[in-house]
Amino acid sequence: MSINILYAGNPSRWSIYQAELRASLAEAGVTATLSCDLPAAEVDYIVYAPNGPLQDFSPFTRAKAVLGLWAGAEKVIANQTLTQPYTRMVDRGLSEGMTEWVVGHVLRHHLGMDADITRTKPSWGRAAPPLARDRRVGILGLGVLGTACAQALAALNFQVMGWSRRAKEIEGICCHHADAGLQDVLAQSEILVLLLPDTSATENLLNGERLAALPRGAVIINPGRGPLIDDQALLAALDEGQIAHATLDVFRVEPLPDDHPYWAHPRVTVTPHIASDTRPVSAARVVVENIRRSEAGEPLLHLVDRKAGY
Repeated sequence: MSINILYAGNPSRWSIYQAELRASLAEAGVTATLSCDLPAAEVDYIVYAPNGPLQDFSPFTRAKAVLGLWAGAEKVIANQTLTQPYTRMVDRGLSEGMTEWVVGHVLRHHLGMDADITRTKPSWGRAAPPLARDRRVGILGLGVLGTACAQALAALNFQVMGWSRRAKEIEGICCHHADAGLQDVLAQSEILVLLLPDTSATENLLNGERLAALPRGAVIINPGRGPLIDDQALLAALDEGQIAHATLDVFRVEPLPDDHPYWAHPRVTVTPHIASDTRPVSAARVVVENIRRSEAGEPLLHLVDRKAGY
């Protein structure tokens, strides 16, 4: 029986994904029909992104899996019609992009680059920054992306502390877990990077109380998920000076509304959700590998635990 694969991602990306998926299928020796228009009852696998046209999974009674193109799963698993196994995207391109963005902004704040870049009149005598080995960086979230960022920062000699809900061991990283561990990381983080998933347990994780637990003058960097931060609490902490700066790439509403206070705040940097993106070349290989595994009776990679939310 032929394998039928439906592309249900952003229609504007179909031509790119079509070429990369076909190349990956040929490389893996998988024979399949790939299309963006197939009868639902004949579809075996759905290559999916939430910004595509498909919202109702119930007609796809033959589908063995829905293979996500996004790293985040919260917008998909909330769909009550989704009964098929769902895998999220974990690939080298995502990790590399996120690591480069995080390291760049950590270095920017560590070195105090903004003082020179935004200078409007002659000024001399600014103190040199400390060395990386004297700067404490916290990473909340030690999944694939958080671990990659933590290891890259540790390789630059930063004192890196990581936090996750469950205990983890990562070479070169001081790992903490549970509520007590979160307090330990917050109390020491001069620069705090948020890379947690968006779940009921992580919403507003960084509230007023936890922002107050950070060292005064700490910097927040959020390329993870917008709802991790209580926006009003962060704005208050910025105005009061508890937080020196916040560099934010993700928001509760995207695009960020034109009248949102973040745009005009002098201590906020807004970037338009560009910290990392799915690269079709590497993503296609991940999708096809999961199809190959499924057809061979092997477990799927990056299968989402719907109860945990990631």
